[in-house]
Amino acid sequence: MAVNNEIRYLNPPTVEVKKKKYCRFKKAHIKYVDYKDAEFLKRFLNEQGKILPRRLTGTSLKFQRKVAQAVKRARHLALLPYVTDLLK
Repeated sequence: MAVNNEIRYLNPPTVEVKKKKYCRFKKAHIKYVDYKDAEFLKRFLNEQGKILPRRLTGTSLKFQRKVAQAVKRARHLALLPYVTDLLK
């Protein structure tokens, strides 16, 4: 009786390949985050209006601070909402 140690799958196991995160500000050579550009700042907010963390966006620490400050300024001027049900 032959011993078969091979494991066979009906479908080959999927290996998740994660995309490398990068800072979009460094890549595009952006030095200033404009708080008046609400559409651009919405990319850094989730559906409830909360600021997304660095580990999800890939933004560097320097620009994450600038983004957070710009979002807060835009909220103060009522360009962005503080809280919402569905922002996007």
